[in-house]
Amino acid sequence: MINVTNLSLRFSDKKLFEEVNLKFTPGNCYGVIGANGAGKSTFLGILSGEVEPSGGEVSITPGQRMAVLKQDHFEFDAYTALETVILGHERLYHIMKEKEALYLKEDFSNEDGMRASELEGEFAELDGWEAETNAEKLLMGLGVTKALHAQKMADLSGDQKVKVLLAQALFGNPHILLLDEPTNHLDIRAVSWLEEFLINYENMVIVVSHDRHFLNKVCTHMVDIDFGKIKMFVGNYDFWYESSQLALRLMRDQNKKQEEKIAELQGFIARFSANASKSRQATARKKMLDKIDVYDIQPSSRRYPFVGFTPEREAGKDILFCEGLSKQAGGRTLFKNLTFTVNKGDKICFVSRDPLAKTTLFKVLMGETAPDEGTFKWGVTTTRSCLPLDNTPYFEDKNLSLVDWLREYSLEKNETFIRGFLGKMLFSGEESLKNTSVLSGGEKVRCMLSKMMLESPNVLILNEPTNHLDLESIQALNDGLVAYKGTMLFASHDHKFNETVANRVIELTPGGIVDRVTTFDEFLEDEDLQKKIDAMYQI
Repeated sequence: MINVTNLSLRFSDKKLFEEVNLKFTPGNCYGVIGANGAGKSTFLGILSGEVEPSGGEVSITPGQRMAVLKQDHFEFDAYTALETVILGHERLYHIMKEKEALYLKEDFSNEDGMRASELEGEFAELDGWEAETNAEKLLMGLGVTKALHAQKMADLSGDQKVKVLLAQALFGNPHILLLDEPTNHLDIRAVSWLEEFLINYENMVIVVSHDRHFLNKVCTHMVDIDFGKIKMFVGNYDFWYESSQLALRLMRDQNKKQEEKIAELQGFIARFSANASKSRQATARKKMLDKIDVYDIQPSSRRYPFVGFTPEREAGKDILFCEGLSKQAGGRTLFKNLTFTVNKGDKICFVSRDPLAKTTLFKVLMGETAPDEGTFKWGVTTTRSCLPLDNTPYFEDKNLSLVDWLREYSLEKNETFIRGFLGKMLFSGEESLKNTSVLSGGEKVRCMLSKMMLESPNVLILNEPTNHLDLESIQALNDGLVAYKGTMLFASHDHKFNETVANRVIELTPGGIVDRVTTFDEFLEDEDLQKKIDAMYQI
Protein backbone atom coordinates (compact mmCIF):
# COMPACT_ATOMS: atom_id res chain seq x y z
CA MET A 1 0.00 0.00 0.00
CA ILE A 2 1.07 3.59 -0.66
CA ASN A 3 -0.29 6.46 1.45
CA VAL A 4 0.17 10.02 0.18
CA THR A 5 -0.43 12.64 2.88
CA ASN A 6 -0.63 16.42 2.40
CA LEU A 7 1.76 16.23 -0.54
CA SER A 8 2.81 19.42 -2.31
CA LEU A 9 5.38 20.36 -4.94
CA ARG A 10 6.66 23.72 -6.10
CA PHE A 11 9.38 24.71 -8.54
CA SER A 12 10.55 28.25 -7.67
CA ASP A 13 7.30 30.24 -7.95
CA LYS A 14 5.32 27.58 -9.84
CA LYS A 15 2.92 25.37 -7.93
CA LEU A 16 2.35 21.97 -9.54
CA PHE A 17 0.05 20.58 -6.85
CA GLU A 18 -0.67 20.80 -3.12
CA GLU A 19 -2.65 19.13 -0.31
CA VAL A 20 -2.67 15.80 -2.11
CA ASN A 21 -4.10 12.92 -0.07
CA LEU A 22 -4.36 9.55 -1.81
CA LYS A 23 -4.28 5.85 -0.99
CA PHE A 24 -3.07 3.26 -3.52
CA THR A 25 -3.97 -0.36 -2.74
CA PRO A 26 -2.86 -3.75 -4.11
CA GLY A 27 -4.79 -5.36 -6.94
CA ASN A 28 -5.52 -2.08 -8.72
CA CYS A 29 -4.02 -0.32 -11.72
CA TYR A 30 -3.94 3.47 -11.53
CA GLY A 31 -3.57 5.58 -14.68
CA VAL A 32 -2.05 9.02 -14.04
CA ILE A 33 -3.35 11.66 -16.46
CA GLY A 34 -3.02 15.41 -16.82
CA ALA A 35 -2.16 18.11 -19.34
CA ASN A 36 1.43 18.37 -20.57
CA GLY A 37 3.50 19.97 -17.83
CA ALA A 38 1.01 19.11 -15.09
CA GLY A 39 3.58 16.95 -13.30
CA LYS A 40 2.66 13.34 -14.13
CA SER A 41 6.22 12.00 -14.42
CA THR A 42 7.28 14.15 -11.47
CA PHE A 43 4.54 12.61 -9.34
CA LEU A 44 5.84 9.13 -10.20
CA GLY A 45 9.30 10.39 -9.26
CA ILE A 46 8.01 11.42 -5.83
CA LEU A 47 6.40 8.01 -5.30
CA SER A 48 9.66 6.26 -6.21
CA GLY A 49 11.74 8.55 -3.98
CA GLU A 50 13.70 10.08 -6.86
CA VAL A 51 12.07 13.52 -6.41
CA GLU A 52 11.82 15.32 -3.08
CA PRO A 53 8.39 16.95 -2.50
CA SER A 54 8.06 20.48 -1.10
CA GLY A 55 5.80 19.20 1.67
CA GLY A 56 3.92 16.16 2.90
CA GLU A 57 5.01 12.55 2.81
CA VAL A 58 4.72 9.26 0.99
CA SER A 59 4.62 6.08 3.10
CA ILE A 60 4.92 2.56 1.71
CA THR A 61 4.09 -0.67 3.50
CA PRO A 62 7.40 -1.98 4.93
CA GLY A 63 8.99 -4.87 3.06
CA GLN A 64 7.27 -4.17 -0.25
CA ARG A 65 9.51 -4.10 -3.31
CA MET A 66 9.01 -1.34 -5.88
CA ALA A 67 10.07 -1.57 -9.52
CA VAL A 68 10.39 1.44 -11.81
CA LEU A 69 10.64 1.50 -15.60
CA LYS A 70 14.09 2.98 -16.22
CA GLN A 71 14.37 5.84 -18.73
CA ASP A 72 18.16 5.79 -19.23
CA HIS A 73 18.68 3.51 -22.22
CA PHE A 74 22.46 3.43 -21.72
CA GLU A 75 22.60 2.55 -18.02
CA PHE A 76 22.99 -1.19 -18.62
CA ASP A 77 25.12 -1.21 -21.77
CA ALA A 78 27.77 -3.37 -20.09
CA TYR A 79 25.27 -6.16 -19.32
CA THR A 80 23.57 -8.72 -21.52
CA ALA A 81 19.84 -8.40 -22.16
CA LEU A 82 19.10 -11.35 -19.86
CA GLU A 83 21.28 -9.97 -17.05
CA THR A 84 19.60 -6.58 -17.41
CA VAL A 85 16.18 -8.12 -16.85
CA ILE A 86 17.32 -10.02 -13.74
CA LEU A 87 18.86 -6.79 -12.41
CA GLY A 88 15.25 -5.67 -11.99
CA HIS A 89 15.45 -7.63 -8.73
CA GLU A 90 18.76 -6.33 -7.40
CA ARG A 91 18.84 -8.52 -4.30
CA LEU A 92 18.35 -11.68 -6.36
CA TYR A 93 21.01 -10.61 -8.86
CA HIS A 94 23.57 -9.90 -6.12
CA ILE A 95 22.87 -13.29 -4.50
CA MET A 96 23.49 -14.97 -7.86
CA LYS A 97 26.79 -13.14 -8.28
CA GLU A 98 27.96 -13.77 -4.72
CA LYS A 99 27.14 -17.48 -5.04
CA GLU A 100 29.01 -17.67 -8.31
CA ALA A 101 32.09 -16.01 -6.78
CA LEU A 102 32.05 -18.33 -3.75
CA TYR A 103 31.85 -21.52 -5.81
CA LEU A 104 34.74 -20.37 -8.00
CA LYS A 105 37.07 -19.98 -5.01
CA GLU A 106 39.95 -22.45 -4.96
CA ASP A 107 40.30 -22.25 -1.15
CA PHE A 108 36.62 -22.81 -0.34
CA SER A 109 36.40 -22.68 3.50
CA ASN A 110 33.84 -23.78 6.08
CA GLU A 111 32.80 -20.16 6.47
CA ASP A 112 32.29 -19.99 2.70
CA GLY A 113 30.14 -23.11 2.91
CA MET A 114 27.96 -21.59 5.64
CA ARG A 115 27.59 -18.38 3.65
CA ALA A 116 26.74 -20.33 0.50
CA SER A 117 24.08 -22.24 2.42
CA GLU A 118 22.50 -18.99 3.62
CA LEU A 119 22.53 -17.62 0.09
CA GLU A 120 21.01 -20.80 -1.33
CA GLY A 121 18.12 -20.54 1.11
CA GLU A 122 17.37 -16.94 0.23
CA PHE A 123 17.90 -17.72 -3.46
CA ALA A 124 15.22 -20.42 -3.33
CA GLU A 125 12.81 -18.13 -1.43
CA LEU A 126 13.17 -15.54 -4.21
CA ASP A 127 12.42 -18.17 -6.89
CA GLY A 128 15.99 -17.88 -8.10
CA TRP A 129 16.03 -21.27 -9.82
CA GLU A 130 13.38 -19.97 -12.24
CA ALA A 131 14.95 -16.52 -12.67
CA GLU A 132 16.49 -17.05 -16.11
CA THR A 133 13.41 -18.89 -17.39
CA ASN A 134 11.09 -16.14 -16.14
CA ALA A 135 13.32 -13.43 -17.63
CA GLU A 136 13.32 -15.22 -20.98
CA LYS A 137 9.52 -15.49 -20.95
CA LEU A 138 9.20 -11.75 -20.39
CA LEU A 139 11.63 -10.95 -23.20
CA MET A 140 9.95 -13.35 -25.62
CA GLY A 141 6.52 -11.98 -24.73
CA LEU A 142 7.66 -8.48 -25.61
CA GLY A 143 9.17 -9.66 -28.89
CA VAL A 144 12.87 -9.84 -27.98
CA THR A 145 14.02 -13.03 -29.72
CA LYS A 146 16.14 -15.69 -27.99
CA ALA A 147 19.11 -14.81 -30.21
CA LEU A 148 19.31 -11.37 -28.55
CA HIS A 149 19.20 -12.52 -24.91
CA ALA A 150 22.97 -13.04 -24.65
CA GLN A 151 23.85 -9.85 -26.53
CA LYS A 152 25.14 -6.78 -24.70
CA MET A 153 22.64 -3.95 -24.31
CA ALA A 154 25.11 -1.66 -26.07
CA ASP A 155 24.61 -3.71 -29.24
CA LEU A 156 20.80 -3.60 -29.24
CA SER A 157 18.65 -1.12 -31.14
CA GLY A 158 16.73 1.59 -29.30
CA ASP A 159 13.40 -0.26 -29.62
CA GLN A 160 14.95 -3.48 -28.34
CA LYS A 161 16.45 -1.68 -25.34
CA VAL A 162 13.03 -0.26 -24.47
CA LYS A 163 11.58 -3.78 -24.39
CA VAL A 164 14.41 -5.12 -22.23
CA LEU A 165 14.01 -2.30 -19.71
CA LEU A 166 10.27 -2.94 -19.58
CA ALA A 167 10.92 -6.65 -18.96
CA GLN A 168 13.33 -5.58 -16.19
CA ALA A 169 10.58 -3.60 -14.45
CA LEU A 170 8.12 -6.51 -14.69
CA PHE A 171 10.63 -9.11 -13.49
CA GLY A 172 10.26 -10.79 -10.12
CA ASN A 173 6.63 -9.86 -9.41
CA PRO A 174 7.27 -6.55 -7.58
CA HIS A 175 4.65 -5.42 -5.06
CA ILE A 176 4.53 -1.95 -6.64
CA LEU A 177 5.12 -1.26 -10.32
CA LEU A 178 5.68 2.30 -11.60
CA LEU A 179 5.57 2.66 -15.38
CA ASP A 180 6.13 5.94 -17.24
CA GLU A 181 4.93 5.66 -20.87
CA PRO A 182 5.52 1.88 -21.10
CA THR A 183 3.96 1.53 -24.58
CA ASN A 184 6.32 4.03 -26.23
CA HIS A 185 8.23 2.37 -29.10
CA LEU A 186 6.36 -0.91 -28.65
CA ASP A 187 4.74 -2.58 -31.65
CA ILE A 188 1.08 -3.58 -31.59
CA ARG A 189 1.79 -7.18 -30.56
CA ALA A 190 4.06 -6.16 -27.68
CA VAL A 191 1.46 -3.68 -26.40
CA SER A 192 -1.21 -6.38 -26.54
CA TRP A 193 1.04 -8.75 -24.57
CA LEU A 194 1.71 -6.05 -21.96
CA GLU A 195 -2.01 -5.32 -21.61
CA GLU A 196 -2.75 -8.98 -20.87
CA PHE A 197 0.17 -9.17 -18.43
CA LEU A 198 -1.09 -6.17 -16.44
CA ILE A 199 -4.75 -7.23 -16.56
CA ASN A 200 -3.74 -10.43 -14.78
CA TYR A 201 -1.21 -8.75 -12.48
CA GLU A 202 -2.31 -9.11 -8.86
CA ASN A 203 -0.15 -6.41 -7.30
CA MET A 204 -0.25 -2.61 -7.63
CA VAL A 205 0.44 -0.76 -10.88
CA ILE A 206 0.72 3.03 -11.32
CA VAL A 207 1.17 4.09 -14.92
CA VAL A 208 1.51 7.28 -16.98
CA SER A 209 0.43 6.82 -20.58
CA HIS A 210 -0.97 8.71 -23.58
CA ASP A 211 -2.37 5.48 -25.03
CA ARG A 212 -6.14 5.59 -24.43
CA HIS A 213 -6.75 1.98 -25.47
CA PHE A 214 -4.06 0.85 -23.03
CA LEU A 215 -5.53 2.94 -20.19
CA ASN A 216 -8.99 1.58 -20.96
CA LYS A 217 -7.82 -2.03 -20.96
CA VAL A 218 -5.71 -2.10 -17.81
CA CYS A 219 -6.83 0.65 -15.43
CA THR A 220 -9.26 0.35 -12.52
CA HIS A 221 -8.74 4.01 -11.48
CA MET A 222 -7.67 7.31 -13.03
CA VAL A 223 -5.48 9.71 -11.06
CA ASP A 224 -6.11 13.16 -12.51
CA ILE A 225 -3.70 16.08 -12.02
CA ASP A 226 -5.87 19.16 -12.51
CA PHE A 227 -6.56 22.53 -10.84
CA GLY A 228 -3.26 22.12 -8.92
CA LYS A 229 -4.74 19.08 -7.19
CA ILE A 230 -4.47 15.32 -7.69
CA LYS A 231 -7.71 13.38 -7.41
CA MET A 232 -8.53 9.72 -7.87
CA PHE A 233 -11.56 8.46 -9.79
CA VAL A 234 -12.94 4.96 -10.27
CA GLY A 235 -12.96 3.62 -13.83
CA ASN A 236 -10.83 3.64 -16.96
CA TYR A 237 -9.97 6.56 -19.24
CA ASP A 238 -13.18 6.48 -21.28
CA PHE A 239 -15.30 6.57 -18.12
CA TRP A 240 -13.29 9.50 -16.76
CA TYR A 241 -13.39 11.43 -20.07
CA GLU A 242 -17.06 10.92 -20.86
CA SER A 243 -18.22 11.48 -17.28
CA SER A 244 -16.16 14.69 -16.94
CA GLN A 245 -17.54 15.98 -20.27
CA LEU A 246 -21.09 15.11 -19.20
CA ALA A 247 -20.57 16.85 -15.85
CA LEU A 248 -19.25 19.93 -17.68
CA ARG A 249 -22.29 20.05 -19.99
CA LEU A 250 -24.66 19.64 -17.07
CA MET A 251 -22.87 22.38 -15.12
CA ARG A 252 -23.33 24.76 -18.05
CA ASP A 253 -26.98 23.83 -18.52
CA GLN A 254 -28.66 26.43 -16.35
CA ASN A 255 -32.17 25.37 -17.39
CA LYS A 256 -31.93 21.77 -16.18
CA LYS A 257 -33.11 21.01 -12.67
CA GLN A 258 -30.76 19.40 -10.15
CA GLU A 259 -32.92 16.26 -10.00
CA GLU A 260 -32.68 15.83 -13.78
CA LYS A 261 -28.91 16.27 -13.69
CA ILE A 262 -28.56 13.62 -10.98
CA ALA A 263 -30.78 11.23 -12.92
CA GLU A 264 -28.71 11.71 -16.09
CA LEU A 265 -25.45 11.06 -14.20
CA GLN A 266 -26.92 7.95 -12.57
CA GLY A 267 -28.05 6.67 -15.96
CA PHE A 268 -24.56 7.26 -17.37
CA ILE A 269 -22.93 5.31 -14.52
CA ALA A 270 -25.38 2.43 -14.99
CA ARG A 271 -24.71 2.23 -18.75
CA PHE A 272 -20.96 2.21 -18.31
CA SER A 273 -21.13 -0.40 -15.57
CA ALA A 274 -23.38 -2.66 -17.66
CA ASN A 275 -20.95 -2.51 -20.59
CA ALA A 276 -17.96 -3.71 -18.56
CA SER A 277 -16.20 -6.66 -20.20
CA LYS A 278 -15.29 -9.91 -18.47
CA SER A 279 -11.61 -9.23 -17.80
CA ARG A 280 -10.40 -9.14 -14.21
CA GLN A 281 -9.70 -5.41 -14.33
CA ALA A 282 -13.04 -4.56 -15.94
CA THR A 283 -14.89 -6.69 -13.37
CA ALA A 284 -13.16 -4.78 -10.59
CA ARG A 285 -14.17 -1.48 -12.22
CA LYS A 286 -17.79 -2.64 -12.55
CA LYS A 287 -18.03 -3.43 -8.84
CA MET A 288 -16.66 0.01 -8.00
CA LEU A 289 -18.82 1.81 -10.57
CA ASP A 290 -21.92 0.20 -9.08
CA LYS A 291 -21.07 1.91 -5.78
CA ILE A 292 -20.00 5.30 -7.17
CA ASP A 293 -21.76 8.46 -6.00
CA VAL A 294 -22.87 10.94 -8.66
CA TYR A 295 -21.09 13.68 -6.73
CA ASP A 296 -17.78 11.87 -7.35
CA ILE A 297 -18.10 12.85 -11.03
CA GLN A 298 -16.58 16.25 -11.66
CA PRO A 299 -16.01 18.46 -14.71
CA SER A 300 -12.44 18.86 -15.94
CA SER A 301 -10.61 22.11 -16.60
CA ARG A 302 -8.93 20.56 -19.67
CA ARG A 303 -8.97 22.57 -22.88
CA TYR A 304 -9.39 20.63 -26.11
CA PRO A 305 -8.19 22.03 -29.43
CA PHE A 306 -10.53 22.03 -32.42
CA VAL A 307 -9.47 19.77 -35.28
CA GLY A 308 -11.68 19.80 -38.36
CA PHE A 309 -10.76 19.19 -42.00
CA THR A 310 -13.20 20.45 -44.64
CA PRO A 311 -12.24 19.63 -48.25
CA GLU A 312 -12.36 22.68 -50.50
CA ARG A 313 -13.74 20.49 -53.28
CA GLU A 314 -15.04 16.96 -53.44
CA ALA A 315 -12.71 14.44 -55.04
CA GLY A 316 -13.79 12.45 -58.06
CA LYS A 317 -14.03 8.69 -58.24
CA ASP A 318 -10.33 8.13 -58.98
CA ILE A 319 -8.10 8.64 -55.94
CA LEU A 320 -4.89 6.57 -56.21
CA PHE A 321 -3.64 3.61 -58.24
CA CYS A 322 -0.49 1.73 -57.21
CA GLU A 323 1.00 -0.99 -59.40
CA GLY A 324 3.89 -3.25 -58.37
CA LEU A 325 5.60 -0.81 -55.98
CA SER A 326 8.74 -2.23 -54.38
CA LYS A 327 11.43 -0.66 -52.23
CA GLN A 328 14.57 -1.81 -50.47
CA ALA A 329 16.72 0.04 -47.93
CA GLY A 330 19.74 -0.97 -45.90
CA GLY A 331 19.86 -4.36 -47.60
CA ARG A 332 16.31 -5.35 -46.59
CA THR A 333 13.00 -5.37 -48.43
CA LEU A 334 10.57 -2.80 -47.04
CA PHE A 335 7.66 -3.72 -49.30
CA LYS A 336 7.30 -5.76 -52.44
CA ASN A 337 4.90 -5.77 -55.40
CA LEU A 338 2.56 -3.31 -53.70
CA THR A 339 -0.56 -3.19 -55.89
CA PHE A 340 -3.77 -1.61 -54.65
CA THR A 341 -6.41 1.00 -55.48
CA VAL A 342 -7.57 3.68 -53.05
CA ASN A 343 -11.29 4.34 -53.31
CA LYS A 344 -13.09 7.54 -52.47
CA GLY A 345 -13.84 7.66 -48.73
CA ASP A 346 -11.28 5.02 -47.78
CA LYS A 347 -9.57 5.55 -44.46
CA ILE A 348 -6.68 3.11 -44.71
CA CYS A 349 -4.49 2.18 -41.76
CA PHE A 350 -1.07 0.98 -42.95
CA VAL A 351 0.75 -1.37 -40.59
CA SER A 352 4.13 -3.10 -40.71
CA ARG A 353 6.57 -4.63 -38.26
CA ASP A 354 9.19 -2.44 -39.94
CA PRO A 355 8.34 1.23 -39.20
CA LEU A 356 10.59 2.32 -42.08
CA ALA A 357 8.29 0.55 -44.55
CA LYS A 358 5.33 2.82 -43.76
CA THR A 359 7.41 6.01 -43.73
CA THR A 360 9.08 5.12 -47.03
CA LEU A 361 5.77 4.31 -48.73
CA PHE A 362 4.36 7.69 -47.75
CA LYS A 363 7.50 9.42 -49.05
CA VAL A 364 7.09 7.57 -52.36
CA LEU A 365 3.45 8.62 -52.64
CA MET A 366 4.35 12.25 -51.87
CA GLY A 367 7.08 12.22 -54.53
CA GLU A 368 9.93 12.62 -52.05
CA THR A 369 11.67 9.39 -53.05
CA ALA A 370 11.40 7.01 -55.99
CA PRO A 371 10.33 3.36 -55.80
CA ASP A 372 12.77 0.69 -56.97
CA GLU A 373 10.01 -0.78 -59.10
CA GLY A 374 6.41 -0.02 -59.99
CA THR A 375 4.27 3.05 -60.58
CA PHE A 376 1.54 5.06 -58.90
CA LYS A 377 -0.93 7.69 -60.07
CA TRP A 378 -3.06 10.17 -58.16
CA GLY A 379 -6.48 11.14 -59.46
CA VAL A 380 -6.56 14.59 -61.12
CA THR A 381 -9.21 15.88 -58.69
CA THR A 382 -7.24 15.00 -55.55
CA THR A 383 -5.71 17.66 -53.33
CA ARG A 384 -3.29 16.21 -50.81
CA SER A 385 -1.81 17.28 -47.50
CA CYS A 386 0.75 15.29 -45.52
CA LEU A 387 1.81 15.14 -41.89
CA PRO A 388 5.31 13.59 -42.03
CA LEU A 389 6.96 11.62 -39.27
CA ASP A 390 9.66 14.30 -39.05
CA ASN A 391 8.34 17.86 -39.36
CA THR A 392 11.72 19.50 -38.66
CA PRO A 393 12.15 20.91 -42.22
CA TYR A 394 9.03 23.04 -41.72
CA PHE A 395 10.53 24.81 -38.71
CA GLU A 396 14.32 24.81 -39.06
CA ASP A 397 16.07 28.00 -40.16
CA LYS A 398 12.92 29.99 -39.45
CA ASN A 399 12.86 32.77 -36.91
CA LEU A 400 9.15 33.55 -37.07
CA SER A 401 6.24 34.06 -34.74
CA LEU A 402 3.47 31.49 -35.04
CA VAL A 403 1.27 34.09 -36.75
CA ASP A 404 3.91 34.79 -39.41
CA TRP A 405 4.70 31.06 -39.80
CA LEU A 406 1.08 30.10 -40.42
CA ARG A 407 0.51 33.13 -42.67
CA GLU A 408 2.97 31.60 -45.16
CA TYR A 409 0.51 28.74 -45.73
CA SER A 410 -2.70 30.79 -45.81
CA LEU A 411 -4.43 32.51 -48.71
CA GLU A 412 -6.05 34.82 -46.17
CA LYS A 413 -3.26 36.98 -44.71
CA ASN A 414 -5.32 39.00 -42.24
CA GLU A 415 -3.80 38.73 -38.75
CA THR A 416 -7.18 38.47 -37.03
CA PHE A 417 -8.02 35.46 -39.21
CA ILE A 418 -4.65 33.79 -38.52
CA ARG A 419 -4.89 34.42 -34.78
CA GLY A 420 -8.40 33.00 -34.75
CA PHE A 421 -7.18 29.86 -36.46
CA LEU A 422 -4.30 29.48 -34.01
CA GLY A 423 -6.72 30.04 -31.15
CA LYS A 424 -8.64 26.92 -32.18
CA MET A 425 -5.41 25.01 -31.63
CA LEU A 426 -4.94 26.59 -28.16
CA PHE A 427 -2.40 29.23 -29.25
CA SER A 428 -4.36 32.17 -27.90
CA GLY A 429 -3.25 35.67 -26.87
CA GLU A 430 0.52 35.96 -26.44
CA GLU A 431 0.92 32.26 -27.31
CA SER A 432 0.29 33.09 -30.97
CA LEU A 433 3.40 35.32 -30.96
CA LYS A 434 5.67 32.57 -29.67
CA ASN A 435 8.75 31.98 -31.81
CA THR A 436 8.85 28.75 -33.81
CA SER A 437 12.37 28.06 -32.53
CA VAL A 438 11.10 27.34 -29.00
CA LEU A 439 8.14 25.12 -29.82
CA SER A 440 7.75 21.73 -28.15
CA GLY A 441 7.13 18.59 -30.17
CA GLY A 442 3.39 18.71 -29.42
CA GLU A 443 3.15 22.39 -30.34
CA LYS A 444 4.82 21.71 -33.69
CA VAL A 445 2.29 18.98 -34.47
CA ARG A 446 -0.58 21.35 -33.61
CA CYS A 447 0.97 23.94 -35.95
CA MET A 448 1.21 21.35 -38.71
CA LEU A 449 -2.43 20.40 -38.21
CA SER A 450 -3.37 24.10 -38.48
CA LYS A 451 -1.44 24.34 -41.75
CA MET A 452 -3.17 21.23 -43.11
CA MET A 453 -6.62 22.46 -42.14
CA LEU A 454 -5.96 25.70 -44.05
CA GLU A 455 -5.04 23.66 -47.12
CA SER A 456 -8.54 22.07 -47.14
CA PRO A 457 -7.38 18.80 -48.78
CA ASN A 458 -9.62 15.96 -49.88
CA VAL A 459 -6.84 13.41 -49.22
CA LEU A 460 -4.84 13.25 -45.98
CA ILE A 461 -1.58 11.33 -45.48
CA LEU A 462 -0.68 11.07 -41.79
CA ASN A 463 2.42 9.36 -40.39
CA GLU A 464 2.09 8.78 -36.62
CA PRO A 465 -0.16 11.83 -36.10
CA THR A 466 -0.55 11.29 -32.34
CA ASN A 467 3.21 11.47 -31.65
CA HIS A 468 4.09 14.21 -29.13
CA LEU A 469 0.42 15.11 -28.52
CA ASP A 470 -1.22 15.13 -25.09
CA LEU A 471 -4.40 13.17 -24.45
CA GLU A 472 -6.61 16.21 -25.08
CA SER A 473 -5.10 16.87 -28.51
CA ILE A 474 -5.21 13.16 -29.40
CA GLN A 475 -8.90 13.04 -28.50
CA ALA A 476 -9.64 16.16 -30.57
CA LEU A 477 -7.66 14.85 -33.56
CA ASN A 478 -9.38 11.46 -33.29
CA ASP A 479 -12.83 13.06 -33.26
CA GLY A 480 -11.94 15.36 -36.17
CA LEU A 481 -10.71 12.53 -38.37
CA VAL A 482 -13.72 10.30 -37.62
CA ALA A 483 -15.87 13.19 -38.91
CA TYR A 484 -13.61 13.90 -41.94
CA LYS A 485 -15.46 13.33 -45.25
CA GLY A 486 -12.36 12.88 -47.40
CA THR A 487 -9.91 10.01 -47.96
CA MET A 488 -7.09 9.08 -45.58
CA LEU A 489 -3.89 7.06 -45.69
CA PHE A 490 -2.31 6.85 -42.26
CA ALA A 491 -0.04 4.93 -39.91
CA SER A 492 -0.38 5.12 -36.13
CA HIS A 493 0.67 3.16 -33.05
CA ASP A 494 -2.46 4.44 -31.23
CA HIS A 495 -4.80 1.45 -31.09
CA LYS A 496 -7.99 3.38 -30.34
CA PHE A 497 -7.20 5.87 -33.11
CA ASN A 498 -6.81 3.01 -35.59
CA GLU A 499 -9.97 1.23 -34.46
CA THR A 500 -12.21 4.32 -34.56
CA VAL A 501 -10.88 5.89 -37.79
CA ALA A 502 -9.91 3.07 -40.18
CA ASN A 503 -12.34 1.23 -42.44
CA ARG A 504 -9.56 -0.67 -44.22
CA VAL A 505 -6.18 -2.11 -43.17
CA ILE A 506 -3.13 -2.81 -45.34
CA GLU A 507 -0.09 -4.59 -43.87
CA LEU A 508 3.24 -4.17 -45.66
CA THR A 509 5.58 -7.18 -45.47
CA PRO A 510 8.75 -8.25 -47.31
CA GLY A 511 6.66 -10.98 -48.96
CA GLY A 512 3.89 -8.72 -50.27
CA ILE A 513 0.82 -7.02 -48.81
CA VAL A 514 -2.37 -8.06 -47.02
CA ASP A 515 -5.31 -5.79 -47.82
CA ARG A 516 -8.64 -6.08 -45.98
CA VAL A 517 -11.75 -3.91 -45.79
CA THR A 518 -12.34 -4.35 -42.08
CA THR A 519 -11.93 -2.71 -38.70
CA PHE A 520 -8.54 -2.65 -37.03
CA ASP A 521 -9.60 -5.00 -34.21
CA GLU A 522 -11.13 -7.51 -36.62
CA PHE A 523 -7.88 -7.47 -38.62
CA LEU A 524 -5.83 -8.27 -35.51
CA GLU A 525 -8.26 -10.88 -34.18
CA ASP A 526 -8.35 -12.94 -37.40
CA GLU A 527 -6.00 -15.75 -36.33
CA ASP A 528 -5.76 -17.35 -39.78
CA LEU A 529 -4.91 -14.01 -41.33
CA GLN A 530 -2.24 -13.33 -38.71
CA LYS A 531 -0.63 -16.74 -39.36
CA LYS A 532 -0.51 -15.89 -43.07
CA ILE A 533 1.13 -12.54 -42.27
CA ASP A 534 3.68 -14.23 -39.97
CA ALA A 535 4.70 -16.46 -42.87
CA MET A 536 5.07 -13.47 -45.19
CA TYR A 537 7.59 -11.90 -42.82
CA GLN A 538 9.72 -15.04 -43.03
CA ILE A 539 10.18 -14.70 -46.81
